[in-house]
Amino acid sequence: MELSLKLPLEGTVVRLEPLVWDHLEGLVEVGLDPELWRWMPALVRTEEEMRGYVTAALELRDAGTAIPFATVERASGRVVGTTRFGNVDRANRRVEIGWTWIARPWQRTAVNTEAKYLMLRHAFEEMGCIRVELKTDALNTQSRVAIRRLGAVEEGIFRQHMITNTGRLRDTVYYSILDSEWPEVRRRLEGWLSPRA
Repeated sequence: MELSLKLPLEGTVVRLEPLVWDHLEGLVEVGLDPELWRWMPALVRTEEEMRGYVTAALELRDAGTAIPFATVERASGRVVGTTRFGNVDRANRRVEIGWTWIARPWQRTAVNTEAKYLMLRHAFEEMGCIRVELKTDALNTQSRVAIRRLGAVEEGIFRQHMITNTGRLRDTVYYSILDSEWPEVRRRLEGWLSPRA
């Protein structure tokens, strides 16, 4: 599996830039909203906690198991969130897309759809993945709908999979998209993202 990325991943409305310390200020500006972290195992309420979040992402990058991105709105050049390839498994040619949050003003826009499209396209067409995984908290209905809407197949629930920042035992729903399914998923996403006449 090839990990040499042609970066950044750039679309019409979003650019996924490799996460670096220069992104910290922008992430702090938009990312301290408690609602963004409601379903995340991590809790980020302060600049120091965001620094810890970025540190952990960069440590996983350096270990070769993750490729974190800052999500940047192209029109404004503003950082609006973050996402990553994680749990990189070269031997089995699979990767997970996740650790995604987008500031509320950019939710329910083309930002997340295009970011997922760019990442899926890169995973299957550049990295040579045969499987891309996604997961979410079983209670996060909005995320579950969004993942199914992409065309991912629900595979099952890992019970008591994580302990959240509140101490709640989280059940996690796993999804996947296979390389054989990618052409149809790609057509669907490109249809949503194409400008309407």
